[in-house]
Amino acid sequence: MTINQVSPDTFRDDANRIYAHLFQALSEPSRLAVLQHLSLGEHKVRDLVAHLGLAQSTVSRHLAFLLECGLVTTRPVGRASWYAIAEPTQLAGLFDAAGSLLRATGDSAVLQGHLHGKQTLGSQEVS
Repeated sequence: MTINQVSPDTFRDDANRIYAHLFQALSEPSRLAVLQHLSLGEHKVRDLVAHLGLAQSTVSRHLAFLLECGLVTTRPVGRASWYAIAEPTQLAGLFDAAGSLLRATGDSAVLQGHLHGKQTLGSQEVS
């Protein structure tokens, strides 16, 4: 079946909502900053507040959204919780694909941290 033969009623509303929710999680610059910090390793809310200069309530709200989307995990230790990226390899692949799409459309931006599965040094690609 070619793409022109797809009927609009074959698109699943639930799948559209799930994808939209994931992309909504990635559409907020502060949440991307949280993911960049978490790509370097586990962090507590207090650490992220210090790194990002955001209010504790704001960081907690962003982490709750990322948890809801399954992008981060939490590990309780005593009264504190440590947050980490849930699927680092898959998330790195998503950011690699986004970077490729940005370059193809004429934009060029690189997120910091370990959010990419491959890094480019000069003309060499390094995994």
